[in-house]
Amino acid sequence: MTPIGFTRHDHSDCVETSLAAAEAHCAARDLQLTSARRQVLEILLREHRALGAYDIVERMRADGHSPQPPTIYRALEFLGAQGFAHRIERRNAFVACICPGQPHDPMFLICRACDAVAEAQANPAAVDPIARDAGFEIERSSIELEGLCPACRETAA
Repeated sequence: MTPIGFTRHDHSDCVETSLAAAEAHCAARDLQLTSARRQVLEILLREHRALGAYDIVERMRADGHSPQPPTIYRALEFLGAQGFAHRIERRNAFVACICPGQPHDPMFLICRACDAVAEAQANPAAVDPIARDAGFEIERSSIELEGLCPACRETAA
């Protein structure tokens, strides 16, 4: 998995493909991708950066909607449970998944300057033996790396 958040790509195709995958996933499982859930997912997909619930509320208001924060939190909880969004722990924010519906072990590359987030495939084989040797059973993991993205590194140089 290439970290897509820092590379040039057809962003409109990125958004449309992910929305179509979410719709198909929900239809196959008889789940409702409500308009609020879809709007939240679309907002996350439009930007490759972590957004907090209040950031999403502001973007929805700018689009002419008047959501309440609990609605956004419920939508984010649904999107996370279905694998369409990930929570960025250190930012208390969310980012759209780049491979929705596919089992994977993501890690996040977070730019401290512009807040861009790229998702990449973590290597559980590197961590599993350490946990096993300690007698620890991993139930959930979140790998978040903070630094500078290529654009911000170039600007800083």
